[in-house]
Amino acid sequence: MKKSMIAVGVLAIAAIGASAQNINGAGATFPYPIYSKWFNEYNHLHPNVKINYQSIGSGGGIRQVSDGVVDFGATDGPMSDEQIAASKVKTQHIPTVLGAVVPVYNIPGVNKDLNFSGDVIADIYLGKITKWNDGRIAKDNPGVSLPDKAILPVYRSDGSGTTYIFTDFLSKVSPDWSGKVGKNTSVKWPTGIGQKGNEGVAGMVRQSPYSFGYVELIYALQNKMSFGAVKNASGKFVKASTDGVTAAAAAAAKTMPADYRVSITNAPGATSYPISSFTWLLIPRHSNDAAKAKALKDFLGWMLEHGESEASGLSYASLPKQVQEMVRKTVAQLQ
Repeated sequence: MKKSMIAVGVLAIAAIGASAQNINGAGATFPYPIYSKWFNEYNHLHPNVKINYQSIGSGGGIRQVSDGVVDFGATDGPMSDEQIAASKVKTQHIPTVLGAVVPVYNIPGVNKDLNFSGDVIADIYLGKITKWNDGRIAKDNPGVSLPDKAILPVYRSDGSGTTYIFTDFLSKVSPDWSGKVGKNTSVKWPTGIGQKGNEGVAGMVRQSPYSFGYVELIYALQNKMSFGAVKNASGKFVKASTDGVTAAAAAAAKTMPADYRVSITNAPGATSYPISSFTWLLIPRHSNDAAKAKALKDFLGWMLEHGESEASGLSYASLPKQVQEMVRKTVAQLQ
């Protein structure tokens, strides 16, 4: 009797072990704070499913999921047609939340919020504007005493969705930038110093007087960094907020394409924050591991039902309701 009970126990433990799923993903640093929260919460609810996520940048996420190295990827810049065609694994873009990229700066003695026009930001990185007291920066910031100090531009050295969003915006507002540099997850920066990840850029700007950079909103808030308002398509200087991001997404939500690849930088509307974006998970359309595919689909359902309500607490905007409904239908079709 005792032997049979032990045998049953061993079989039960084996069954539990067999059902355990370790799901590996990699990609964007932009949504890392909320993904960490979601994956941890989901694991508490489903102890047999552990979702491991490496915050390596959007470029790395696209490469690794395309090569089949990870079970899913994550990116803030949608895959290009060329990347999709070259990918060994056919993936589905799944929008998760929206966020904002903000211009951050470290100017000793200046404690006021600054305003930045898009063409001014472009010309800082093009090396055309080199001093903080340049007349064009001063024009956007009347009454602020700006120092006669050289600007140190800081940029992402890794393949980055944050860079994609930032350069997508600059390409729309600066013909010079569009012609000379363009938009991509990785570009050839005319000037400045590179750092890895949102964390690296935030750290460099914090420790370097008179520096200027760009990071996702939550990194600026968590690090208590000064960040500026940016002139939007309506000519209004808007400081990043979840409301401003939601306003930027409003028009796109009505005309969302089936593959969800859409840009909302420099969106219309007086209250729209101009450097806003969706961020996406890259989920294989057909998985060779049915158990992992089922666990991922279940996670995505949980995300839509529960995770979205947590977005604002980490300074992200949740998906518009009509986009959530679209995503539910897409997730149901994943195999």
